[in-house]
Amino acid sequence: MRVYNFSAGPAQLPLEVLETAREELTDWKSSGMSVLEVSHRGKDFVAYAAQTEANLRSILSIPDNYKVLFLQGGASGEFDAVPLNLSTASDTVQFVNTGQWSKKAIAGSKRQGLEVQILADEAASGYTTIPDPGVFPEAGAAAYLHYTPNETIGGVAFDYIPQSPNDLVADFSSAILSTELDVSKFGVIYAGAQKNMGPSGLTVVIVREDLLGKARPQTPDVWNWKLMAENDSMLNTPPTFGIYILGLVLDWIDQTGGLKALGERNRAKAAALYNAIDSSDFYANPVALNARSIMNIPFTLANADLDSAFLTQASAAGLTNLKGHRSVGGMRASIYNAMPLEGITRLIDFMTDFERRNG
Repeated sequence: MRVYNFSAGPAQLPLEVLETAREELTDWKSSGMSVLEVSHRGKDFVAYAAQTEANLRSILSIPDNYKVLFLQGGASGEFDAVPLNLSTASDTVQFVNTGQWSKKAIAGSKRQGLEVQILADEAASGYTTIPDPGVFPEAGAAAYLHYTPNETIGGVAFDYIPQSPNDLVADFSSAILSTELDVSKFGVIYAGAQKNMGPSGLTVVIVREDLLGKARPQTPDVWNWKLMAENDSMLNTPPTFGIYILGLVLDWIDQTGGLKALGERNRAKAAALYNAIDSSDFYANPVALNARSIMNIPFTLANADLDSAFLTQASAAGLTNLKGHRSVGGMRASIYNAMPLEGITRLIDFMTDFERRNG
């Protein structure tokens, strides 16, 4: 039986994608082989990877002067790859700290010996807020400004794109493909695939061409964006299965109305769940109204002693992986693209019934 999987990642994938992958698993394109077995340099897979990139460009409206890279190492790898590709050891880099993933990116730049300037740190609110847009325009020169548009753990999201005189770098791992996006506002976008794009193991980097060719000499070849761009992301063996699933996910997005329709569905799902939380004295969401994520929704129970019972009973009802991150506790519903509205309705019905029985 399929459950409604609210995991923060690896996350639920569209059922249609899984069914197609199942059908093709042992014989891909009449090759007599699985896509897991074919050569990444064979003409069929090279063509498939190129088409997947083209589809991603189309769906995200990526400008022609940007390169799309299919890499490995996750967002954690890019925490070091970003400073290695965009800075020298004497540079200053800027960050906005809105939670756990911001902190990890900051640590990556510090490991590379950079002077890190924190333009805004939302620690005072317990990382439940975003900074005022006014902190950015007067920031001064830096190699880049990095921020995390959506903090998976805290459920905090930006409702605007920072305007900065410096190149904007963003970790979009838990927000990519969730709604329409103006890629031209960014120097670099990177994202792990395991939320909205496919399985873990694939990392997508979208980088403006004029930022290539600046990598430090010690940069590993597999994280050197220029080298990877010159080799169509196949300098080494790429994450072939991840690219394959990404291609199927992009087809699913296209067939279900594209990013505009997908964004509307995602906002409707989030609004329904937030409304259920806000209309109850039994549940609470700590995030400021203008900073609420449409992908990751944390919530607490009025009586934390009931947390274990909530999780056990929710799982028995087919609502899984609702436990909040260990650093914040409570519950967290990650409602990525593949989570249908029916899953949200089932969760709300369960929450209402649990409150009735325990309130």
